[in-house]
Amino acid sequence: MWKRVVFVSLLAAVCFAQHSGIDRTSLDPTCKPCQDFWRYANGGWLDKNPIPARFPSWGPASVLSENTRANLRGILEAAKGTKAGDVYAACMDTAAIDAAGVKPLQPYFDRVAAIGSAKELSAGLVAAQSVTGVGPFTLQQLGDLKNSKDIILYVDSGGLSLPERDYYFKDDARSKQIREEFVKHVARMLELAGTQPEAAAAQAQTILAFETKLADATKTAVQRRDIPAMYHKVDFAGLTAMAPDFDWKLLFNELHLSTSAPINVTEPEFLKRFNQQLTSESLADWKTWLRWRLLTGSAGRLAKPIFDENFHFRSTVLTGVTEQQPRWRTCVGMADGSVGEELGKLYVDKYFPPQSRQRAKDLVENLRVTLGEQIQGSEWLAADTKRNALLKLKAFNSKVGYPDRWRDYSGLKVDAKSYFENAVASYRFERAYQMSKIGKPIDRNEWEMTPPTLNAYYNPLMNEIVFPAGILQPPFFDGQGDDATNYGAIGAVIGHEMGHGFDDQGSQFDAEGNMKNWWTPADLKSFTTRAGCVVEQYDTLDLGDGAHHKGKLVVGEAMGDLNGLKLAYRAYHRALKGKEAPVIDGFTGDQRFFLAFARVWGSQTRPEAVQLQTNTDPHPIAKYRAIGTLQNMPEFRKAFECQGTDKMVRVDEKQCSLW
Repeated sequence: MWKRVVFVSLLAAVCFAQHSGIDRTSLDPTCKPCQDFWRYANGGWLDKNPIPARFPSWGPASVLSENTRANLRGILEAAKGTKAGDVYAACMDTAAIDAAGVKPLQPYFDRVAAIGSAKELSAGLVAAQSVTGVGPFTLQQLGDLKNSKDIILYVDSGGLSLPERDYYFKDDARSKQIREEFVKHVARMLELAGTQPEAAAAQAQTILAFETKLADATKTAVQRRDIPAMYHKVDFAGLTAMAPDFDWKLLFNELHLSTSAPINVTEPEFLKRFNQQLTSESLADWKTWLRWRLLTGSAGRLAKPIFDENFHFRSTVLTGVTEQQPRWRTCVGMADGSVGEELGKLYVDKYFPPQSRQRAKDLVENLRVTLGEQIQGSEWLAADTKRNALLKLKAFNSKVGYPDRWRDYSGLKVDAKSYFENAVASYRFERAYQMSKIGKPIDRNEWEMTPPTLNAYYNPLMNEIVFPAGILQPPFFDGQGDDATNYGAIGAVIGHEMGHGFDDQGSQFDAEGNMKNWWTPADLKSFTTRAGCVVEQYDTLDLGDGAHHKGKLVVGEAMGDLNGLKLAYRAYHRALKGKEAPVIDGFTGDQRFFLAFARVWGSQTRPEAVQLQTNTDPHPIAKYRAIGTLQNMPEFRKAFECQGTDKMVRVDEKQCSLW
């Protein structure tokens, strides 16, 4: 719920090389760098690489992602007889999937149809949770926010089919259109599952009204960033008191949990609304909604007509994507999601040599040392706050490449023929594994991502930064490139993850991963003011087409970008050891550094996907991650000789900075 993720890549070189790593054909020389540096750095590439019909956005990270998936495909097609190979093969057997139609769901539909009382409704909701995790609330295990060494159960809001609660209420034309399309989509899906057209249309309206009531008691994406407000630790009696009409004992029995298990309810008001609907909504409406949730939660594993309709709404309506991915790509994702560490071991054995891991570790350590120097040199932090910040930095647990201990999947039963059954088995296996951790000490060696993942994260509860093998490869790192491009691209994104330890959320956790205030009152006030600068900046960025960032939603990621780039710049100059960087391909070292950073965010995004991202995602749009960050860098202004009136420059009194 609170781990931070961002597309990054990671490798390092510490010597000068003979080429810059900057492809001049990717530039747009007709655009002035001080007016729109993102376009200047990426325009040539963007003009030659329009967004493919299969994607909501496209950029260098997308190219790397496709190359990695192609490598995984080759591994899986040669992995017959393994669990990963069986999951992939069953997913690829579309003839069998299409022949089955909706039959795999029929036993669950029959159980819903047989519900005849409130008690049986609880049993039906528990049963649905065991298929795909669908239900009016979500369950997960996480460290206790105030005692992160202990794993507890989190009961969170859920039950919504639209991307975020505001989609049920906003009155703008786009939101209204999405709700209209949603009702049509639900009706078509129900028809494909055997409901008569007239009944399906009526049930679709019922489902929208039902979910709107749940959404009304759900917090917004911005409200959910208030971590202390998401912490309400209770015992089993306290949980039951919030929703007394639901059979919690039945659920705990299904999860093999003791009623003595510690619990955090993230949104108590939501649970109270859930309980209210248990008694105020008709049994028929509950059954209609539950049948729908089973159907939509399983749509990706059913016959082509249902798969296609699900794609139409989830991808075309919401993100503007008009063409489906090839089947093999879907099945690579299925294998990674089911047995990711088995597949990951095969991947690193073939594509990730040990020396790459060590070089990445060395770069991470160099950034850590530089961040310590930044903190120590801060002019506004009090001595006590500096000491606590340095303790937290020293305690950072850096994980690079892959786990030192691999998951054991021997208890998972899958085969090469039963795709739907494999998916259910994988979900149940993973849920049992996660729930078994509750009440036990936290395992700090575990990973939240699989090795082939092209991403990275900071987890405040573990105080760890994690960089899977999937991102430790070209094109973001060039082993023959110079320090400037490596630090500008990879160093900035490593610094971004480190910066999350001190953003608006990470700053609320101490070195042990506990939610605890370690700031002096004066320093906390100053920090809040500095964070507010970033909020104001992103609130006012014009994205076009009526879209705007929510500054309070993206502040953590925007702070991570700014802190990360400033850290990488300082680390780059630290690596120079006082020497002058050479001019390569006509660019100074600092110019190459900033060009490499802008290339990391050289993605373009469809308007529909922009609307979705700005409503739901704490990450700013890629273009504005480059522009917004560089506007706060005096070093960028100097490198390209920008003037105070240029668009890439914020006036001094509006420039944002943390350290």
